[in-house]
Amino acid sequence: MNSFFLAVILVPIIEIYLLIKIGSKIGALSTILLIFTTAVVGVYYAKYEGLNTLKSGFAQLSKNETPAYEVLSGAAIAFAALLLIIPGFATDVIGFLLIFPFSRKIIFEKFSKKIPSKKQEKNNFIDGEFEDIEDDNDKKI
Repeated sequence: MNSFFLAVILVPIIEIYLLIKIGSKIGALSTILLIFTTAVVGVYYAKYEGLNTLKSGFAQLSKNETPAYEVLSGAAIAFAALLLIIPGFATDVIGFLLIFPFSRKIIFEKFSKKIPSKKQEKNNFIDGEFEDIEDDNDKKI
């Protein structure tokens, strides 16, 4: 079975289970307020981290460096904000892990070890000059 379809089926089941368990312990109104609070706080913190990442990306560009980490961080922050907007506790935990820079860096390092990196080869350039030869000219090769 495809892992995407498995996630589509399992995530709501886990969320419903956690909502029922936590709701039975702290009450329905407290559970709803907690879900709204995590969404609001998470989205505002995602905005803050996103602006920091954008500022860091511009700093990298001004140094003529590729902002690869900043691009990945921006995508992770956007995904984390989406997870925090979705009601539930499991998605909130994953969202907060992706938003905080320390845990995001650990997650990136863990996934970068699984992806085989391409060794950068030296660029071999051939320097030369050329001359356009027109059809009417006798300098044809």
